[in-house]
Amino acid sequence: MRIILLIILCIFLNGCFLVPHKIDVRQGNFVDNEMVSLLKLNMTRAQVIYILGTPLVADPFHPDRWDYIYLEGEAGSTEKKRDLTLIFKNDKLSRIQGQD
Repeated sequence: MRIILLIILCIFLNGCFLVPHKIDVRQGNFVDNEMVSLLKLNMTRAQVIYILGTPLVADPFHPDRWDYIYLEGEAGSTEKKRDLTLIFKNDKLSRIQGQD
């Protein structure tokens, strides 16, 4: 009987020492320098989407501004790796901000 209780106690105590697995977080739009080099001023929105994909943030209050943000890190401590802002004027790309 004591052996069974000891085994059950060991099983329950073993659960106290388990540490949850923290996964790496990669979130947002991955944009590298090669993709940014393909961007040219006066490109249409469709051409930009073809190169970079749909923007992570399309602000309804600033429809001529698209933000491409990429975050990377462990769960609970992500850091910004890339932040690219595109400004459109008359549906043409007029400014690129945040390129490395």
